[in-house]
Amino acid sequence: MPLVKEGSHLRILSPSSSIERLGGFDANLAAKERLEKLGFHLSFSEHYFETDLFDSASIESRVADLHAAFADDTVDGILATIGGFNSNELLPYLDYDLIAQNPKLICGYSDTTAILNAIYAKTGMPTYMGPSYSSFKMEEGQDYQSAAWLRAVTQSAYGLEPSQEWSSDAWYDPSQARHFIPTEWKVYNEGRAEGIAIGGNISTFNLLTGTDYAPKPEKYILFLEEAEDDVYQIISRHLTAILQAYPNPQAVVFGRFPKECQMTPEIFDFMLAKHPILKQIPVIYDVDLAHTQPLFTFTIGGQVKLDTSDLSIEFRVDD
Repeated sequence: MPLVKEGSHLRILSPSSSIERLGGFDANLAAKERLEKLGFHLSFSEHYFETDLFDSASIESRVADLHAAFADDTVDGILATIGGFNSNELLPYLDYDLIAQNPKLICGYSDTTAILNAIYAKTGMPTYMGPSYSSFKMEEGQDYQSAAWLRAVTQSAYGLEPSQEWSSDAWYDPSQARHFIPTEWKVYNEGRAEGIAIGGNISTFNLLTGTDYAPKPEKYILFLEEAEDDVYQIISRHLTAILQAYPNPQAVVFGRFPKECQMTPEIFDFMLAKHPILKQIPVIYDVDLAHTQPLFTFTIGGQVKLDTSDLSIEFRVDD
C-alpha cells in the first residue's frame, strides 16, 4: 500500500459536502496552511467549488473528481473536505478497476465511511479513517490529531494512543469556547483479539448492509462511532443492525459519543447488554475516534492486534 511522506502531493476533494457548507475556501485556509507546514503539497479537484441544494456537488462531478485523483500519477494521497450525508450515492458509479490499478492513500471520516469501506470491499485496498482536510484548521487538540494522522499515513506499522484530553464542542467555530475533559479509554469486556479493521460512522456504515459495498473479511474488528445527528435510541437501532450483519466480530472498539447523542454510562451499558456477543469478545470504548476531538487515524483493511490489559491497539498494513 503506497503511503505518503514529506513532499507528497495531496488532492483535496469533496465526496459528500462541499467546502461551501463550511463557509467557503477562504474560511478554511488555516487547514491548507497547516498541511503545507507539515510538508505536503496540495491541489484541489476540478469541481471543488460546485454546490447544490444539498450543499454538495452532482454525482457526476464527485465521481469525476475521484477518478481524476486516482488516475493522476502525480497525486500521492486524497483527503476528503469533510463528511456530509450522501457519499453512498457514488458507489455504483466508481471505477473500482481504475482505483485498484492506481492504489493511493485516501482519508476522511464521518460520511466518508461509505466510500472508504466500499473501496476496501471492492478492491482490497486499505483506506484511512481520520481527519478530513477541514479538520486541520482546528487549533486546540491539533498536535495529537496531526501526530496520530502522520503515524498512520506514513508508517506500515503503528499503534493507537489516547489523547490527553478531549472536547465535544464546535471545534470549527472559533467564536465558541471549548471545554476539555481528561481522556480515559475504557474496557467493557476484557480480552485479546486479532482481525481486520472495518467500520466507522455507525449510521453510514449501516447503509452498506446488504450491498456489494459492505466489506466482509473473515476475521474482523469493528471500529464504530456516531455523529451529533443521532440520539441514543437511533444509535442502538443501528448497532443492532450492524451486529446482525456482522455477528461474529473478534472485538469492537467504540468512539466517544458527542454530547448531542445524550448517551450516558447507564444507557451505554444497557445498550451493549442487549447483545450477548459483546460479553464474549474484547470491547473498548470512549476512544479518540471521529466526532469528538481530537481524533486518531486508523486503517480500514489494516491488520489489528488488540489487548485490553494494556489498552493496546496495534496496526500493520501489508505492502
